[in-house]
Amino acid sequence: MKFKALTVRNIKLFFKDKGMFFASLITPMILLVLYVTFLGKTYDDSFRQSMPEGFVLPESVIGGLVGAELVSSILAVCCVTVAFCSNMLMVQDKVSGSRVDFTVAPVKRSVLSMSYYAATVLSTLIVCFAALGACLIYLKSTGWYMTAADILLMCGDTVLLVLFGTALSSIVNLFISTQGQISAVGTIVSAGYGFICGAYMPISNFGSGLRKVLSFLPGTYGTSLIRNHAMRGVFAEMADSGVPDEVLTGIKEAVDCRLYFFDNVVTVPVMAVWLAVSAAVLIAVYILLNVIKERKSV
Repeated sequence: MKFKALTVRNIKLFFKDKGMFFASLITPMILLVLYVTFLGKTYDDSFRQSMPEGFVLPESVIGGLVGAELVSSILAVCCVTVAFCSNMLMVQDKVSGSRVDFTVAPVKRSVLSMSYYAATVLSTLIVCFAALGACLIYLKSTGWYMTAADILLMCGDTVLLVLFGTALSSIVNLFISTQGQISAVGTIVSAGYGFICGAYMPISNFGSGLRKVLSFLPGTYGTSLIRNHAMRGVFAEMADSGVPDEVLTGIKEAVDCRLYFFDNVVTVPVMAVWLAVSAAVLIAVYILLNVIKERKSV
């Protein structure tokens, strides 16, 4: 009962804090506008140039290809950055002194910590599924080649990434205790995560050494998972339209739908398993750190 009450309390506080909530909700929308405005034309030109000479694809296929890459990038970033934003309540309770009140009351630190995690997951999922809905509406207007299975798989990818992002933010926030540190971490994550996960710039554009380093990071595979499921339908349409297999493979590698761990191709199921295992490990680390802190406080 204490866990449920604390989780509900944290969710209510998140949605009551207009600044925190609207910042989380507006971020995906701003990214969508920026991506369409500044990157859409670049992606469009790149895909057209990759076609064999004299081969012309329908505009809806090019639009679907560009749109799928854009929305997959947005969702890959938002699932983690929104989790950091939602989880700032844990730090704000330290700043305001509310966490001290909870620890004085007969509430175990482990129950309190997991209530923050659960509330952050639920709050982030609400925002990210709203963003997913907006992205699907955008795809409908540019070129729709998705099936119900693709949408369900993207929902599953979103859940996995939110679990991973929340666990990561929970561990980081354990060591944050001031408003200035909140702002610094938020800025660093917002600016840097999109690059290291391949959302802002595909991993294939990086040097071989950096690609090998990034191939260990779960976020890289989270981005590729969403991108594979968002682009599967349009790739199938391109194959049916007569696009040569070598051209399709080249495009998949260029947009990180086909990733390599050193010289081995990483399949989509393996990506999902690696992301799920990474989230589970981070959750276990978060729990362990809280147990250690609880024993020290006794």
